[in-house]
Amino acid sequence: MRPVPISNPPNPWSSTVVEYLDETPEVRLEVFADASRTILAKNDSPDVGFTYSVNPYRGCFHACAYCYARPSHEYLSFGAGTDFDRKIVVKLNAPSLLRTAFARKSWRREPVVFSGVTDCYQPLEASYRLTRGCLQVCAEVANPIGIITKAPLVERDIDVLQEIARVASVQVMISIPFWDVEKARAIEPYVATPARRLRTVRALADAGISVGVNVAPVIPGLGDEDMPRILAAARDAGATRAGYVLLRLPGPVAQVFEERVRAAMPLRVERILHRIRETRDGRLNDPRFGSRGRGEGAYAATIRNLFVATAARLGLKHHV
Repeated sequence: MRPVPISNPPNPWSSTVVEYLDETPEVRLEVFADASRTILAKNDSPDVGFTYSVNPYRGCFHACAYCYARPSHEYLSFGAGTDFDRKIVVKLNAPSLLRTAFARKSWRREPVVFSGVTDCYQPLEASYRLTRGCLQVCAEVANPIGIITKAPLVERDIDVLQEIARVASVQVMISIPFWDVEKARAIEPYVATPARRLRTVRALADAGISVGVNVAPVIPGLGDEDMPRILAAARDAGATRAGYVLLRLPGPVAQVFEERVRAAMPLRVERILHRIRETRDGRLNDPRFGSRGRGEGAYAATIRNLFVATAARLGLKHHV
């Protein structure tokens, strides 16, 4: 994979904007320590299926063009583009902060999801082991957990997941939005191939871990055509449930996404953007609860019907 040049939409919260008059330099990884005093994030969105989450990292090396969490990096005075991909913030005290949160008398052992806004198993986890440390805390106190990831690194922690499953409950969702390797590489360049992620589904299922597949995000005009093959392959690998989320492009994410697609698929970009707008009432994003994850209009309904019919035919548990 060739190095990526710096590309960041202007940060509305920053008083300065950097423009390169000569050749744009390559992006290099920078790691920053986070000084947060709490680790449990509480979500009150009616269309998100969990209340509490833990994010050991901010930013994500996977560099997925569609990531809805990119704007959160602007609050750190970073950019939502390649800064999000290569300026990664690590919460070094995440396990101890989680232990403190669980020790409060008010805590009722509610399910905690890893991660919500970045991938808890992005490459830095291999050395920092913050997610593993947090999972070990969950095992100690018998707290149920859920995991959403694209990374095979989750296989490393099967032993801890088995222990949590024994004393509480575990649900893992592996995100696979594409079947075609080239499309996946263009849009999510530093993620394992779809085939490798399916082997992770198999490894978890064989270990007795409840595992499902998330076709997320579904990109109209690009990824929706892959949905039936992904669901069938995941079922064959041992997945027992499935979900999907329709692409939305809040704020600067639209610029990051369009730039990436235009460079990788110049002949398809206008069709893809047109299809996205078809599902968003002429826009690229819809922040409204209820519709932001599913879209509206005939094309969005077609995607929903395809998912429901395919999941039902394959015997996969699903909710829309």
